[in-house]
Amino acid sequence: MRELLFNKYMNEAILQAEEGIRKGQTPFGACIVRNGKIISKAHNKVWGSIDITAHAEIVAIRQACKGLKSIDLSGAVIYSTCEPCPMCFSACHWAKISVIIYGARIEDAAKNGFNELTVSNRKMRQEGRSKVRIVPDVMRKENLRLFSLWREKSIAAVY
Repeated sequence: MRELLFNKYMNEAILQAEEGIRKGQTPFGACIVRNGKIISKAHNKVWGSIDITAHAEIVAIRQACKGLKSIDLSGAVIYSTCEPCPMCFSACHWAKISVIIYGARIEDAAKNGFNELTVSNRKMRQEGRSKVRIVPDVMRKENLRLFSLWREKSIAAVY
C-alpha cells in the first residue's frame, strides 16, 4: 500500500518534469503532499524565469506556502524526481517538511552534466541535525529516464 502511494505521487513529480522538458526546462519535478492531498507540484523553471533558485522543489515549496498561507509545512511529504541539492534540502528543512522522497540521486544529475554540489541529503541531515526523514531511490529507473528524455529533446546542447 505504501509503495502504491509513493508511486502515485512520484508519478506526479515525473509528469511535472516531463512538462518542464517540453517547455525547454531541465528534467526535474516535485510534488508536495499533506494529509493525502497534493498541495503543490512544479517543475524546474530556472531558464524560463532567469532565476537560478527556481528549482522544482523551491517552486513547489513557494506554491505550497502561498496556498496554505504559512511557511510551516509540517507533516508534508515532498516527492522529487532527483535528490534535492543542498539549497533545496535546506528549504525543505526550513519549511519543516517531514519527509523527502526522491528518485534519481544527486550523483546522477552530476553525471548528466548538471553543476551539482554532490553533498547527499543524508550528509546534510546528519551535519545539520535535521529531523526530515529521507526515502531514496523511489522509482529510480523511471526518474533516470528523465535525463535521457531531456537529452533526446536536444535541450542538452543549450545547457
